[in-house]
Amino acid sequence: MSLEFFVLFIFFIIVIIIMWVFVSRKNRKIALDLIEKEKEAKRKMYEIAILKELGDKMGYSLNIQKILEIIVSSLKQFVDYSSVSYMLLSPEKIVFKSHFEKSTSRTFVNQIKVKMLDSLATILNKDLKTIKIDELFSGIDLNNALKGQVASYFNIPLVVAGKIEGLLTVSDTVANSFKEEEMTILYKIIHQATKAVDRLQEVVKQENSKMNAMVYSMTEGVVMTDIDYRITVANPAVKKAIGFSENDDLTILNFIERLQNKFDFRGKVQESIQQDKIFFSEEISLPNGFFKIIVSPVKNSGKILGSVAIFRDISSEKELEKIKEEFTSMIVHELRSPLDGIKKMIEFMRASKIKKQQELECFQMIYHSSSDMLQLVNNLLDMAKIEAGKFDLVKQNSDIKETVKSRIMFYQVASKDAEVSISSFFSKDIPDKVEFDPRTISQVLNNLVSNALKFNKKQGTIEIQVLLHKKGQSILKEAEENQIKWFMKEDILDIKDSLFVAVSNTGQGIAKDQMNKLFNKFSQVKTVFTKEAGTGLGLAITKSIIESHGGVVGAQSIEGEGATFYFTLPI
Repeated sequence: MSLEFFVLFIFFIIVIIIMWVFVSRKNRKIALDLIEKEKEAKRKMYEIAILKELGDKMGYSLNIQKILEIIVSSLKQFVDYSSVSYMLLSPEKIVFKSHFEKSTSRTFVNQIKVKMLDSLATILNKDLKTIKIDELFSGIDLNNALKGQVASYFNIPLVVAGKIEGLLTVSDTVANSFKEEEMTILYKIIHQATKAVDRLQEVVKQENSKMNAMVYSMTEGVVMTDIDYRITVANPAVKKAIGFSENDDLTILNFIERLQNKFDFRGKVQESIQQDKIFFSEEISLPNGFFKIIVSPVKNSGKILGSVAIFRDISSEKELEKIKEEFTSMIVHELRSPLDGIKKMIEFMRASKIKKQQELECFQMIYHSSSDMLQLVNNLLDMAKIEAGKFDLVKQNSDIKETVKSRIMFYQVASKDAEVSISSFFSKDIPDKVEFDPRTISQVLNNLVSNALKFNKKQGTIEIQVLLHKKGQSILKEAEENQIKWFMKEDILDIKDSLFVAVSNTGQGIAKDQMNKLFNKFSQVKTVFTKEAGTGLGLAITKSIIESHGGVVGAQSIEGEGATFYFTLPI
């Protein structure tokens, strides 16, 4: 072998070695790149898979602990660790849970707990040493014979709606165990999960606002509790019922205190939640009225979430019940008095020889008493017809002047006996005929005139005044133009073209606190000039008759001077 060939051979070997090294390095780089890309693909697949699992399993859950359990159960596919732990804050305690993938000691657990508590205390700037901690463990059992220490760990704060809810910590007995990209992905997953809770909480908050607005506008008292008996909703009506202001924040202790010896609020709420029952209270007297309380469990898909208590105000019902009892007593008295008078007159006529004049007086008294009873029975029947919707009007073209004058003639004798003068006034533009029911309008005038006689004073006056009202005009001004004097100081608006009929009397007038009782069928207005009892049905019937005609009815008064009762008949 020549020297030249040997050198060429060596050169060729060197080129082959160089090429082999180059190709090996390139292949190694390609292999490393493939491995890295495979890891990146696995991380990405894990990220996608865990986010999908969170979406599928989380649903509409607002439970952050449920979300953490989903993350913990899948974390081993992505990162190698000894333990993954979380701490969740609540007002009463801290929930601390650790899941172990490797066997560790109690010392390891205590170290993790201390580190997590210190981190939370620093983040919150709050001392957490006195708060109760509930511990939960899962995975591989602890082995106290081991002496493993926490060599590496990283924390992820759990932030929901800008508030720290807790901490997630991944730890290992091996130093430098966690890579930056692993921690980044886990941060990203936690962030997206808490963001989803944020969005869901915002939706729930908006729906709660709508519900609260509805509950707060309810006239009945409503108070809602969660399953731990904490007050979640208390509307203004329930605060007022138990004697608190609208801005007070209530706890169940407030209800226990205000309802003591009247209703076992705490006990019934507890029984309602635990036994899935509805409870009804008896009638309860509270500072602002009488109430009945209904306590019911609140459920969603069969699961009990808490309770709701409704405070139903029965004060008006109690008042109505009282008024009805008084009304019944009054009716009995109204019937008993004339019957007793009739009985005594008959006994007097039978037991003694009386003169012709005395006999006529007795017959007159019997007639008046029986007429009073008949009028009372007629009023009761009329009111029953009105309430049953069977009170029929027979409208026809009628003369209001004739109707008024006939009533004045009817009451001439009674007005003389009462020493009260009665007269009428008609404005010049009153039409000859207007459509109304003359029988029922006569009944209205009877009620108003008889009341004017009853509540008047000796030497007083009653005047029935009729004018034509034009829509949009001032009734007071129309009266002034027609030189009508009455006891009306406030104008009446939005009255269509109508006959305006007023009955004014110069009695004592009506006190302001009695005005709202005028047209109540169970009330009689109190006045110092009342000489005889009454049922109060007359004005209630009057109101129904006029409203059936499409008109309005009302009254105004100057206390100490007199009163004016009015009604309108639309043209």
